[in-house]
Amino acid sequence: MPLVEISVVAGRPQEKIRDLIHRVHAAVRDSLNVPDTAIRVLVREIPPEHWAVGDVTKAEQEASHD
Repeated sequence: MPLVEISVVAGRPQEKIRDLIHRVHAAVRDSLNVPDTAIRVLVREIPPEHWAVGDVTKAEQEASHD
């Protein structure tokens, strides 16, 4: 049973997340030739205050661009 876990910074429209799930699901199904019911896709939305690159959070990065 394939399990795909994806972490993204929170804030995208739910339609975008739903489309991501659909496309990843289809890619796994087509690549591994497994039934739809065997595939799990988990999307974690991380608050921008909890996502950092180079010791700068995404929230701090966004605030500096204002």
